[in-house]
Amino acid sequence: MKWAIIGTWKMSYQGILKASQQLEQNLSASDAVLTAIHDVEENPNFHSVGYSGLPNKEGIITCDAGYMDGTTLQVGAVGALEHVIHAIDVAKKCSETRFNNVLVGQGANIFAQKNGFANENLMSEETYQYYLKQLQNPKPLAAYNGHDTVGVLACDQKKHLIAATSTSGLFMKEPGRIGDSPLVGCGFYADDTIGCACATGVGEEIMRGCLSYDVIIRMKQGQDPQTAASQCVAEFSKRMIKQKGYVDAISLICMNQEGEIGVGTNVKFAFTYANDQHMPTIYIAEPKENGTSVRAITDSDIDID
Repeated sequence: MKWAIIGTWKMSYQGILKASQQLEQNLSASDAVLTAIHDVEENPNFHSVGYSGLPNKEGIITCDAGYMDGTTLQVGAVGALEHVIHAIDVAKKCSETRFNNVLVGQGANIFAQKNGFANENLMSEETYQYYLKQLQNPKPLAAYNGHDTVGVLACDQKKHLIAATSTSGLFMKEPGRIGDSPLVGCGFYADDTIGCACATGVGEEIMRGCLSYDVIIRMKQGQDPQTAASQCVAEFSKRMIKQKGYVDAISLICMNQEGEIGVGTNVKFAFTYANDQHMPTIYIAEPKENGTSVRAITDSDIDID
């Protein structure tokens, strides 16, 4: 195939649709992943990324994002970034320098302002009301129901790979908390000579296994993408259950330089995939014994975000 792109959750569909048109026109993988993620970041209907994301316990929306170029291995990431809808753009900007590639908190905010990123209010009325309801009736911390981080992987016609992530993180998190999304090797990784990967789910769990790098190593050792992703998540989940008695939600996507993809998950998980031979399509992945099964979405999957 000439090109391919994959994104986490159904919320990535419209962005993948736009990005696939760019890849068909021979634009770069970088252009494609940014287009796909921008679509999610600015959509008020999605409450886990960018504008209308859900705030921390102090009522402040802070965003994390990561970007990696598979050709140069340049990495950029931001954590606990405030007032910027397109956190992925700030992460990419961080990747363009020799030093200071990962910035968090106030340092990330200052960097964004110095580089001309608009200072914007991320709180929608719907998000604010949701926050007030939580204050009135507190519930335990939990991952979002059905969707959280948007992660996108792309392979362009030059066989160049990009991995990128963006999220507003765990609702009602402690100020300063970041998850796996801005951590290279945990939430994302890309290497043109092997493949690329990104993760979504409970960041603290994903960090324990450095799962995006784990799946890259498995592909480097000869496993096909689907075997690598499926076994990576299944084996790690069993290890967590054995060592601490439970495992939180984890989903992982990966792609090699030929545009072949792999998906591993321990929960019901939706993703969008397209290549030059197939229009963007939403698929459902589900855990099974020692692996993951994948099928096209049906009307019965309406509850999966």
